[in-house]
Amino acid sequence: MNKQQHPTAVPKSAPLVEVRRGAIVESRHRGHIAAVDGSGALVAHLGAPETVTYLRSSAKPHQAMPLITSGAADRFGFTAQEIAIACGSHSGEPIHTEAVAAMLRKIGLDESALKCGTHEPFNREVARAMRERGELPNILQNNCSGKHTGMLALALHLGASVETYDQPNNPVQLAIARTVSQFSDVPEEEIAIGVDGCGVPVFGVAVRAMALMYARLVSSLTTELAADARAACEQIVSAMTTYPKMVGGTTERFDTELMRATRGDVVSKVGAEGVYTAGIRPCEKWPRGLGLAFKVEDGEDRRARPTVAIESLRQLGVLDAEALQALAPYAKFPVRNHRGDTVGEICPSFTLWSRNANSIAFDV
Repeated sequence: MNKQQHPTAVPKSAPLVEVRRGAIVESRHRGHIAAVDGSGALVAHLGAPETVTYLRSSAKPHQAMPLITSGAADRFGFTAQEIAIACGSHSGEPIHTEAVAAMLRKIGLDESALKCGTHEPFNREVARAMRERGELPNILQNNCSGKHTGMLALALHLGASVETYDQPNNPVQLAIARTVSQFSDVPEEEIAIGVDGCGVPVFGVAVRAMALMYARLVSSLTTELAADARAACEQIVSAMTTYPKMVGGTTERFDTELMRATRGDVVSKVGAEGVYTAGIRPCEKWPRGLGLAFKVEDGEDRRARPTVAIESLRQLGVLDAEALQALAPYAKFPVRNHRGDTVGEICPSFTLWSRNANSIAFDV
């Protein structure tokens, strides 16, 4: 895996979200969006969809792919909920730590084998209670502990070193890199390689390639994938959409709420630094499925990312009235002063364009 050269020019981004205070747009979040159907065609875009950035945690479903295609998941008896948490960025709640601990028991290891590090749980109540008790976070509460446990299982199954499962040249990471290349159509030697927040390799590809990865994840019609890979895709998408709380959490997690709101029709996965990916299962509007990916240029994760995700899916005709109502708390946000008065609004400010027609593609 060779590191791709840094681009010499900054891609031209598009305005995506406005922060309005009174009559003035006080701030803007800009970025790049790509929507690709199951045939690989770019059906809508904004900004520069060829912009290369890291997948971050949006790679997790594809990082879990070799766990299934190799037979490791079956060998160790991983359940659908455990596969979901291997693909997720969980909130560190008891349901998550118990699931990861159960996976470790199945493979005969304990938490000391994990190399993902520690951080405070994403769930605010769990984190608050721990602070009040004077407890430090444990490694099982790391949002990537499920992913790392899956990697350990794959290492054991392949006969690879569990001590170095996080290193780029370990067979585990080489299998994952091949998967990313296969799904993205980016040759392995052209994938940019960095180190993720949890210590394992992170992959840099174009935003358009990210969208293609998710289009192929949800489309059983994808002929570029072998039968075992297509079956693994179906297993991963089913696990994530059936158990969305294992991908995010029981409360206040956008991936979880979006998958609940769309009743399993959309698989959703956030990545750090303003990255977002989603796969829309084949439907009447998108019979070959659809992949959506975007990067918020300044890396904003809270007020810009959910706003852009919902507006993109709305314009693509994916969200019905019921889903839009359920996701309304994430679609736009009030700007409040220190007294609690609403003095402005954070809202989307873009329209997706069709590359082929060079005109507005969708507005529903």
